[in-house]
Order: sequence, then C-alpha cells, then structure tokens
Amino acid sequence: MAEIRPIMAWRYNDSLAKDIDSLTSPLFDVVSEKQRKSLYQNPLNSIHLSVPRGPDAATRASLLLQSWKKEGVIVQDKLPAIYIYYQFFKLPGSTKEYCRKGFIIHIRTYDWDENIILRHENTIPKSVDDRVDLLEKTELHVSPTHGLYTDDTFTLEKYMDEAITNPIYESEDYQGVHDVLGVIHDADIIQRFIDFIKDKKIILADGHHRFESSLIYKKKKETQNPYHNGNEGYNFHLMYLTNTEAGDLRILPTHRLISNFSGFDETKIIDQLHEDFEVKEIEDPHDLNEIILGKKWTFGILFREKTLKIRLKPDSITKLKWNFPDEIKQLDLTVVHYFIINKILKIPGRDQRKSEHISFDRSFSECLSKVIKGESQMAIITQDISIEDVKQVCHSGYTMPQKSTYFYPKVICGYLFSSINEDEFQSPAYSRF
Repeated sequence: MAEIRPIMAWRYNDSLAKDIDSLTSPLFDVVSEKQRKSLYQNPLNSIHLSVPRGPDAATRASLLLQSWKKEGVIVQDKLPAIYIYYQFFKLPGSTKEYCRKGFIIHIRTYDWDENIILRHENTIPKSVDDRVDLLEKTELHVSPTHGLYTDDTFTLEKYMDEAITNPIYESEDYQGVHDVLGVIHDADIIQRFIDFIKDKKIILADGHHRFESSLIYKKKKETQNPYHNGNEGYNFHLMYLTNTEAGDLRILPTHRLISNFSGFDETKIIDQLHEDFEVKEIEDPHDLNEIILGKKWTFGILFREKTLKIRLKPDSITKLKWNFPDEIKQLDLTVVHYFIINKILKIPGRDQRKSEHISFDRSFSECLSKVIKGESQMAIITQDISIEDVKQVCHSGYTMPQKSTYFYPKVICGYLFSSINEDEFQSPAYSRF
C-alpha cells in the first residue's frame, strides 16, 4: 500500500555540522516569536528555510537555498539512505527516560481518498497556503512530517538500533530532548524497510499542513506535466515514521483559548454550562490538571478570577446533533467543540477552524497567564488523547477538530533537507533505487 523510498539528503557541510545545535530550529507551527528573533541572528540557521521572513518570503528562501548549495553550506549525500532518528526525553514530574525510535524516508504523496495515508485532524487553510508557496519556490522539504505505522513484532527496530550506535549527529534541542541521527546505506536492509512498509497504512500524526501542501503541489505539477509518469520528485513527501506499538509514543493535550470575543459574558457562560455539565468551582487553578485527569468528558475552565471543573452529564451526550459516528461523538474534544464552542459561544462547527477567536496552547501555565493578564477571555483545559483514539478516528474516515493532538516531542528542523527538484531527486545510475 504505502510506497517509500530512500533519500539523498542535503545536509550541512562537515565543518558546520560540528556545531549542529546552532543550526537546528523548531518546526514552523510551534516556533515562538521569541525563538524566531533569536534564531534569525544566525544567518545559517535552518529557520531561514523553514520560516523565511520579510516580503515574498518564499522567494527569499529559494534564493538563499541556491546560495547555500552553490557555496557548499549544504551538500547532498552521494548515496540513497534511510535516516534513523531517535529522540530521548523525559516528561515533567517523572524520572523515566523515553526513547521514540523512527526513520526518515520519502513516501508517495497519496490522495486522502486512496485510504493509505490517514489523517485525524482538519487543517487551517492559511497555513496550508503558506506551505504550498514555500514548497513551490524551493522544491525542498525542510523538515519531515510524522507518520505512524503499526507493527507489534518490532521487525525494523533491530536495524534501527544497530544504525544508531554510529550516529551522524547528537544534540540537545529547544525542548531539552536528546536527538540522535544515524543512517543506513546497505541496499539490502533498505529494501527490507521498503518491503515491510508496503503492506501498511500510515496514520499522519503531525504535519497535516505540510502533507496537504505536498498533495496540492503534486496535483498542480501533474496537471502541468504532459509526460507525468508518477516517479517525479513532486510525487513524494518527506516523512518520519514511528511504530504505534512502542511505549514511547506520547500525545500531550492542546488547550483552547478564547479571545477578542464580542459580548463575552462570563456569568452567562457559566449559567449555560450548567445546562449540560456538572460544574464545580476550584479554589486553586494549579490543581486543575490533577483534578480532571483520567475522567471522561471532564475539562477545566479558566476565567480571570474563577476556575471551574466541568463534567458532561451522561444524558447530555444524546443532545450532540453533529452527524458523526458514535466513536467520534464520544471523544472529549468533540464534546468541547460542540457543547462549549458551538452551543454556548455560538461559533458553528464549520467556522471553528478558521475562527480568529480560537487559539491553541499546550502549556497550562501559559493559558493561565494569558487569562489572568486579560490577553484571553477564557481557556478550556483538555486532557491527553490516546493513540487508540487516534487510530479509531483515522479508520472511521472522519477527523478530529483542528489541533486535537500534540505528539511529543516534536521533530526538529535542520538535521537534513530533502530536494524534490528532478535533477536532485532521482537516484544515480549506480544505485538500485
């Protein structure tokens, strides 16, 4: 089902890569304004390709890319390879060290209706448009999206474990995560990866906007190319694949912030919450996460001077009128978006993903700070999503509300780049790939 290919990656030259920490950056959709300002100070940091600044930013990124190639700032590897990427991390409040294991490859950019790459979230149109423009101007995948395959036999891990013992890079990123990159050049082992994945469906964990931009770009190029054969670079996307069955796959909650809402009335909102929720006031907002943890349809509400724990009344779920199958209706985030954002705040479901009143933040402390400072009028505190929920949604053919999941840790940008320019994409004659 899923066709993957090795990559002839572009990477920073050996001299620059000795200080790889200074060249990496967060993904475009999580990098803060403060981080951008700092990273922009280094003229060689990957931020200049992933989040270019200034007018006509995509064109500027394209010109910079050509300059980096010409001057040898980045150099293309000579052999097709699979790149092994491990991330070692801990979670707050725990001493346990996790290691998320995966590998970076090219994967064919399948249409959604082919049911090979499965999405679980909606996208925000403006973000997709920006990524399409950048991909079109640079013909470069600056960072991989994150995909999931399922294998309870852990067939590929033994090859990955061996490759990572001789790493290309090791660094500590902005998340405090220890990132390690290795490589597999052995053609026989690469073929085993290709053969193993071809029978799999892939769940898109992170990077819906970037994948959708690849899909739009592929369709555009296909229409323009009278000699299209399906093997051109524009048919492929850069992806980091990890196993859903590993115990190190962590999904953190993403909270909802409501801001600049005309006629916002806290008292009225609380009165309306009582219709469908059991409502309890909490004295200390810092206790909220622990209080709601593990309880179905249970959320926190932060106002400037009041904190609430709310839990949907069991009978109220029958009032959910959206035309979804039961497994989607039962999700915590469906309850949030229907009963609070749609029913109480009067933002219809069809308008929610482009609403300027809704923003997202995974940090509870940031949400609390924004509400106290008056930067946001209220915050809806949510809980973790399980990988089983994600699987269920994907196989149902429906999607979760936007920003439903935050797979942690995030992949970083700067370890490698993938060109889909035809002269740089195709493997050399001496390679079997």
